[in-house]
Amino acid sequence: MDNNRLAELLFPNINTTPEEMEARFPRRTLPEGAKVTRFAPSPTGFVHFGGLFPTTVAERLAHQSGGVLYLRIEDTDAKREVAGAAEALIRTLSVYGIDFDEGAILGDDGKVSDKGIYGPYKQSLRGEIYQTFAKQLVKEGKAYPCFTTEEELEELQAVNKKEEIKNTDWQAEAEKRRAEMLARREFTIEEVEAHIGAGDPFVLRILADGDPEKKIRFTDLVKGNLEVPENDEDFVLLKSDGIPTYHFAHAVDDHLMGTTHVIRGEEWLPSLPKHLQLFRYLGFKTPKYMHIAQIMKLDENGNKKKLSKRDMGANMDDYTGMGYCPEAVCEYVMTLLNSNYEEWRMQNPDKSYRDFPFNIKKMSVSGCLFDFDKLNDVSKNVISKMDAKSVTEKVTAWALEFDREFGEELARDKEFTEKIFAIGRGGKKPRKDLATWADAKPYMSFFFDKFFALECDYDEKYDRNDIKAILEGFVKTYDESDDMNAWFDKIKALGEPLGYASDMKAYKASPESFKGSVADVSMFLRLAVTGKLNSPDMYAVMQILGKEKIAERIGAMLEKI
Repeated sequence: MDNNRLAELLFPNINTTPEEMEARFPRRTLPEGAKVTRFAPSPTGFVHFGGLFPTTVAERLAHQSGGVLYLRIEDTDAKREVAGAAEALIRTLSVYGIDFDEGAILGDDGKVSDKGIYGPYKQSLRGEIYQTFAKQLVKEGKAYPCFTTEEELEELQAVNKKEEIKNTDWQAEAEKRRAEMLARREFTIEEVEAHIGAGDPFVLRILADGDPEKKIRFTDLVKGNLEVPENDEDFVLLKSDGIPTYHFAHAVDDHLMGTTHVIRGEEWLPSLPKHLQLFRYLGFKTPKYMHIAQIMKLDENGNKKKLSKRDMGANMDDYTGMGYCPEAVCEYVMTLLNSNYEEWRMQNPDKSYRDFPFNIKKMSVSGCLFDFDKLNDVSKNVISKMDAKSVTEKVTAWALEFDREFGEELARDKEFTEKIFAIGRGGKKPRKDLATWADAKPYMSFFFDKFFALECDYDEKYDRNDIKAILEGFVKTYDESDDMNAWFDKIKALGEPLGYASDMKAYKASPESFKGSVADVSMFLRLAVTGKLNSPDMYAVMQILGKEKIAERIGAMLEKI
């Protein structure tokens, strides 16, 4: 076979050489140790939590080392592409602290454009580049054409997919299909000319030289030392429309764009032999690979399963609607990525998660468990450290979009709203009432007449005359100028003549000697003023509501009694 002649027949319009492509994309000049990483999604839908996971690793490795993080859009599968998905994923990732130094970015017109000299950053626009290297592989006898239909191709590719083989004799079926694959290697230059002359489409396949009985030693930065079988499958490099497969495109692009570290899910491990062979065939230095364990969740039976795109928490856009602040989600991701993060956080409570020295060696090999309860705990800690002004702005902005009526109430008097969020905020032990912005309404709605409601009634065990006397007495004695101690002393004094212990130690020592305690007296007031049995600090609540509103609500409760 005259490989040069074959290459010209297959790629008559490709006049560039690999050397020219190398010159077009010069080697990067970066500080020693700087890492070049990328996020390379297919624009086929929303950003999955499982996508944010490796992207955060890529961002940390690049920026922690003084390197580069870039975005490449792998849009070679036109059938699966969703209009606007690329733009949406860029916006979503930016919300969660993933800002790219170069690559596909959003222009002023809201459309994807390129930033950097290694573009185009959309694979669908890099056809000449891939075909240049494909032509070279044909010249070197490492790739060959296969004139076949898409249906035949899909059937051939099933040789390594046991689940797609319905025949009970798997081994025999596999050998038969492999024989068919090998037969595709046998053709003459005259047959190729006839196909080309007839306008028949072809796919380009690699001419595999591997022996599956032999192993390749490989070091993965997460999984450690591995042994993988050599590749013996003539997998497709270019489809019949000239568009590359993921395997071929990522090898060419990662080389030309100077990628040093490829971070991806462990589901790509079975493809590793193909990729190692490709880098060897192309004469490229293989980047360092990190195959990250899949994100798992517990099903209704308590068994671990992969976090699928249908599970709550999978779609990153859902977090905004649920009211999670991006800072909390980023913080939670860090707890999953490094086993020593939470210890570091305890020692550095006021630092940004970006100050954490991310360490590949501290990553889990077996996988991480997605847990909303843990996310909520992390989120409460994050929000508790924000000042009242920030919380006011963030909650109001969220509510105006997702709960308009509530948002308008918050925005009506920002100073009043800020006073509410200031309750218990600051200090060494701040309140942790909010896990999401959506928690704000049930937490504070009683401050607004529009949302005020009695959520329950006094227990039947309490004497209604006692409750009435205490409520009436409080209205008569309440003074907004009282400090907290004077205020509480008055509450104690209201209950004592009626048989309610003002000393909790005395009550606990002999509860049968009293009708109740000062805690019960406080509860009578709390329910009348807030409509709830649980609320923020009542002294602060009353200071914000004011004497007139307190009297109004207690009066309404007295009428109800």
